Amino acid sequence: MSFPVSLVDLAGYIALLLWGTHMVQTGVQRAFGSGLKATLDSALRNRFRAFLAGMGVTALLQSSTATGLMVTGFAAGGLVGLVPALAVMLGANVGTTLIVQLLSFDVAVVAPALILVGVVLFRRESATRGHDLGRVLIGLGLMLLALHQLLEVLRDYEDAPSLRLLLGAISTMPVLDVLLAAGITWAAHSSVAVVLLVMSLAANGVVPPNAAFALVLGANLGTAINPLVEGPPGDDPAARRLPVGNLVTRVVGVVIALALLQPIGRLMVTLQPDNARAVADFHTLFNIAVALLFFPLLTPFAGLLRRLLPERVDPADPSRPLYLDPAARETPIVALGGAARETLRLADVLESMLADARDALAGGDRRLIAQTRRRDDVLDRLNTAIKAYLTSIDPDELGPQDHRRLNEILLFAMNLEQAGDVIDRNLLPHASKGLKRGLAFSPAGRKELSDLMNRLVANLRTAASLFMTEDPRAARLLADEKVAFRDAEAQATTAHFDRLRDGQLASAQASALHLDLLRDMKLINSHIVAAAAYPVLERTGELLPSRRAGGA
Repeated sequence: MSFPVSLVDLAGYIALLLWGTHMVQTGVQRAFGSGLKATLDSALRNRFRAFLAGMGVTALLQSSTATGLMVTGFAAGGLVGLVPALAVMLGANVGTTLIVQLLSFDVAVVAPALILVGVVLFRRESATRGHDLGRVLIGLGLMLLALHQLLEVLRDYEDAPSLRLLLGAISTMPVLDVLLAAGITWAAHSSVAVVLLVMSLAANGVVPPNAAFALVLGANLGTAINPLVEGPPGDDPAARRLPVGNLVTRVVGVVIALALLQPIGRLMVTLQPDNARAVADFHTLFNIAVALLFFPLLTPFAGLLRRLLPERVDPADPSRPLYLDPAARETPIVALGGAARETLRLADVLESMLADARDALAGGDRRLIAQTRRRDDVLDRLNTAIKAYLTSIDPDELGPQDHRRLNEILLFAMNLEQAGDVIDRNLLPHASKGLKRGLAFSPAGRKELSDLMNRLVANLRTAASLFMTEDPRAARLLADEKVAFRDAEAQATTAHFDRLRDGQLASAQASALHLDLLRDMKLINSHIVAAAAYPVLERTGELLPSRRAGGA
C-alpha cells in the first residue's frame, strides 16, 4: 500500500476514533447530564469525594478532557471551590488510565455487537434515555473498531526502516519524546488513543521501553493543554486557575518522572516483562503518584494559584453584585437596603429571560435560546452572592423587623431563581426540542403562548413593586392573579384540545409540546406570586394554608 493512501487511512481512523469518543460523551451527557452535574456538584464539597467523582465521571465520559472542561466551567462560574475542583482533575487523570487498562485488552471483537445493539436502541427509542444509550453504544463500537484498524495500519509500517530510524533517533532524547507526544495528544484531544498507539509500538519493538514511557509522559502533558485552551472565554485570570493548576501538576509530575526515568524504566521492565502491559501500568502508576503527591498540598497550591491569578473585576459583568457593600454589614438596616436593591436586579434579569423566551418561541432562534440560558447563570450567581451576603450579617445585630425583612429578601431571591431554573431546565429545552424537530404551533396556539408570556412579565413587574412597597392591596391583586393565571392556563388547554379534535394541529408532538409549555408557565407564575405576595398576606393574616382568606 502506498504511503499517501496509508496516510489517508490513518487520518480517517483517527477521525473515526474522535467521532466515536464524541458520540460517547454527548450520549452520556444527554442521558445522564443532569445526574452527572448533580454528582459533581454534591461531590465538590469534599476533596475526597471530588477525587472519586472525577474518576467515575471520566470513566463514563471516556475523556478527562471532557471532565476538565465541565469542571473548569463550574470553577470559572464560582459554583465550586478551587480545592475540590483540583481534586476532581486529579481523579479525572486517574480515571482515564482505567479506560486505557480496559482497551489494552483485545476487546475489538465486541465492536460489531455494540454497534448493532446501539443502532437498534437509537432507532427504536426516540426521545428517551434508551435513544441516548444507543448513541453511547454506537460510539463505543466505533472507538473499538477505529482503534483496531488504526493499530493494523500502523503495524504495516512498524518494520519500515525509515520509521524505525526516526523513532530510534528520538528514543535517545526523552524530552523530545515528551514534546512530540504532547503535541499529538493536544491535536487529537485523546490521550487514550496516543497511549494505546505507544503500547502497540512498544509491543512490536519499534520503540524501547524508556522511550515509550517518555511518550506516555507527553500524552499526559498534552491532555492538560485542552482545558486551558478551550476553557471559558474571557480575560479573567481567575477563570484559568483550574486548567493552569492541572497543567502545573502534569508538568511537575513529568519533570520528576523524566529525572527518574532510568531507574523507573528498569523497575517497570523487571516487574512486567510484557512491554505493552508495562506501558499501560506506567501510565496508571504515574497518575496515581501525581495524585498522591499533590492531594495533601491542594490547599496551599490553591492559595498560590489565587495569588498568581487574581480575580479581575469586570464592571460590565451582569453577574457582579453592585449594592452588596461589605462595610454596610456593620449597620444591618443599610445592609438590608442594599441587599433588597440587589435583589431587584434578579427581577430585571428574569424579565429579560421571559422576554427572550417569548421571542424564541415565536421566532425559533437558537442563538436567542442560548443567550437566555446564559442569563440563568447570571441569576444563579447573583442569588448566591445575595445569600452569602445576608447570611454573613451578625444575627445578634438584627431586630425582629430586620429578621423578617431578611427572610423576605431571601424568599424573594429564592423564588425568582427557581423561576429562572424552570425557564432554563424546562421551558427552553421544550423550545429547543420543537425547533430541532421542526414542530409548528397553530396561529391560535402561538397567540395563547405569547399572551401568557406577556402576562408573566406583567406579574413579575407587580411582584418587584410589591417587594419594595409591601402594600397589602397589591399583594391581594398579585395573589388573585395566581387563580386568574390558572384559569387562563385551563382555558388555553381546553381550547387546545378543541383544536386537536378538529384536526387543526400539525402533529401530536406539537400538541404535547404546547401542553408542556403551558404547564411550565403556570409553574413560573406560582414562583412569582410566592416571591412577593405570600409574605405580605401572611403578615396581615390573609393567607390560609392553601389559599388567601376570602379568595375563590
